[in-house]
Amino acid sequence: MKSKPVILKVKRQDTPDSKPYWQTFETPRKPMANIISCLQEIQRAPVTADGKRVNPVVWDCNCLEEVCGSCTMLINGRVRQACTALVEKIESPVTLEPLSKFPVVRDLQVDRSRMFDNLKKVKAWIEIDGTHDIGEGPMMPDAIRAKRYVLSECMTCGCCLEACPQFKAGNDFLGAATFSQVRLFNLHPTGQAQKENRLDALMGRGGIADCGNAQVCVEVCPKSIPLTESIADIGRQTSLKLLKDFLSK
Repeated sequence: MKSKPVILKVKRQDTPDSKPYWQTFETPRKPMANIISCLQEIQRAPVTADGKRVNPVVWDCNCLEEVCGSCTMLINGRVRQACTALVEKIESPVTLEPLSKFPVVRDLQVDRSRMFDNLKKVKAWIEIDGTHDIGEGPMMPDAIRAKRYVLSECMTCGCCLEACPQFKAGNDFLGAATFSQVRLFNLHPTGQAQKENRLDALMGRGGIADCGNAQVCVEVCPKSIPLTESIADIGRQTSLKLLKDFLSK
């Protein structure tokens, strides 16, 4: 008996300024197929369910193993990675929408530059230029190393920001991903050289004080990063810095 095709309802948008519209597609149902493979089928033969030939659907993807974070989209209203969304585990018809908190480039492709700009604001890096031999780095306790490893798995996918009620288009809120990266680099022995500057950035507009502690960020994180722990830890760090700054006046 022939299996039923996969029905996908895709929210499309031709340009950043044009109005979105919906199109429905059917693709063959294959074992262990994910959403990306279905989109590739549409790309190979871009014909809607009613037989109309259209332009292929545009989306972002790269690693196909939940590492790069680029294939984030709304699947049946839930923000997640398309590469690990298996069709057999998703209710049909499958609706695909772009992230709503970032500017749409085309179809399911969005511009996530804001996330990377936020990382620049908090100096989310270790300042070692590698142009000269500086010898071995400082020793790091295993407990700190293990904690940093979990935080380092962030792939800047945007899931936490899409779910966050405080993160909206047009505001300055930095969001859980940025807070957690500050915690990551402040835990590094060399990274602590920029600790005060990072905390200063988080104590300004759109910083940690604007977090409403909704805690939905940790629920949607595909890497199970303890984002609420990071938010609480950064809250403590900024409070201590505020007290320190006050007493030093």
